[in-house]
Amino acid sequence: MREPNYRFFAFAFVASSMGLQMLSTAIGWEMYERTGAAFMLGLMGLARALPLIALTLVAGTLVDRGNRKKILAITQIGFGFVALGLALASHEQAPIWVFFALLIVSGCVRSFNAPSRGALLPSLLPPDRFENAIAWQSGFFQFAAVAGPLLAGAMIAAAGHAWVVYLVTAALCCGAGVAALFLRPRAVQRTTAPPRLRDMFDGAQHIRREKTILGALTLDLLAVLFGGATALLPVYASEILHCGPVGLGALRAAPFVGAFLMAIWLAARPSFGHAGRALLWSVAIFGVCMIVFGFSTTLWLSLIALAVSGAVDNISVVIRHVLVQTRTPDHLRGRTSAVNSVFIECSNELGAFESGLVAAWLGPVVSVVSGGFGTLAVVGIVAFAFPALRRMKRLQETKDDVRQAEAEEEEHRGLGTQG
Repeated sequence: MREPNYRFFAFAFVASSMGLQMLSTAIGWEMYERTGAAFMLGLMGLARALPLIALTLVAGTLVDRGNRKKILAITQIGFGFVALGLALASHEQAPIWVFFALLIVSGCVRSFNAPSRGALLPSLLPPDRFENAIAWQSGFFQFAAVAGPLLAGAMIAAAGHAWVVYLVTAALCCGAGVAALFLRPRAVQRTTAPPRLRDMFDGAQHIRREKTILGALTLDLLAVLFGGATALLPVYASEILHCGPVGLGALRAAPFVGAFLMAIWLAARPSFGHAGRALLWSVAIFGVCMIVFGFSTTLWLSLIALAVSGAVDNISVVIRHVLVQTRTPDHLRGRTSAVNSVFIECSNELGAFESGLVAAWLGPVVSVVSGGFGTLAVVGIVAFAFPALRRMKRLQETKDDVRQAEAEEEEHRGLGTQG
């Protein structure tokens, strides 16, 4: 936080994150209130995910070749215009297809947002402060994600409609775009060679070679795809917990309260000593929390389960982001961040679609509980399939660290065989 660059970055990040969390809470509530269909909540996730998947390789290539600061600013202002469109559609009670069209546009904007932000951050501060910056960034996001849903729920309850929330989101995102223009990143080397089609796949090729990154991203993708319950929170608030829009805001905020407290602890502690084990255990506990939440019929137990799930998920977030950025050359950061964003957004948005689909067929409780057990199965499979991830110690490993971890595992196997 002593770095002026990072302070501008943090302001833009908090404003944008808070606005988008408010938007997600409001549109989820409005969509379920107007349709009464859990499947529509899942379809919203699909509408945001498909354009991101389609555009991500192009977006990552353009970020690596263009001005990352300007691209970040443009994406924030783009989110602002989407929010303005939603405000108008909500106020005029536009047909449902208008909301889905605007969600598709937001997915297009999002395909450029994450790669530009992820690729820009390492050039804003010295390398030795990067892991600490990721921990702070995670804390800022959790703060925004707590405040955003609570504010959105309170505003909907007070005003009786959602369009006011969309207007506030538009102002916050446009403010984030202006703040991004004040960033002063250090110069980075960019290729001057003519673009080639295969250049778009360089980020994916890098992740395929880096087994620890591939393992971490696969774990996150499958765990959240099966274990996420966020899309069904409007159903739980309305039909199971009977807590209304204010309760919905509390449910959406609960995971981020836990994650915010975890972020404070992570920012103050040294680097992970056994990062691979910490990652696997954090995702396993996340799965258990989803099972508890799925069966819960009381608000306080649901809030506790969600808060703990957010706390352990934040461990996964920090480890994954540090891995992706520290083990990627600067000229590939845009494309690698783009692929990373596909893993993240697909797990969130396609997970929302999966949850809504199962809930429509078998009910919300079966959807959430089965997803929790699916997450536990994913942890076991990934731990077996990616031994480099399982034995990883420090996030910024040297070759000696890798050899030592391999030797320790071989010794452990030998002792097990003798026993």
